[in-house]
Amino acid sequence: MQALEALADPTRRRLLALLREGEVAAGELAVRFPVSRPAISRHLRVLREAGLVRSRVEGRRRLYALDPRPLRELDDWLEPYRDLWAQRLDALDTEIARGRRSRAHAPTDGDPT
Repeated sequence: MQALEALADPTRRRLLALLREGEVAAGELAVRFPVSRPAISRHLRVLREAGLVRSRVEGRRRLYALDPRPLRELDDWLEPYRDLWAQRLDALDTEIARGRRSRAHAPTDGDPT
């Protein structure tokens, strides 16, 4: 699950978010971060080695693009856990609704009932 390890870093997650729109040059990505260009290059290398991005050279520029295949594999792996969260969120929704009903039927301070 190399993709999961690569996604653990917030800078790499932000890089992926920027690549959702399409191919972007490494230099254009680097200027959006408060770290050095070599640091961004290292992050991009980790993402490339995890299969999350692909790169190609065009002249003097290296262009990066998102490769969604590892994300699909990760999504498939997470599917059984999603059901657990859905059950818990449904239970929370039920409790919130009960609380609202209780407050709606509770007597107010000036109500003689």
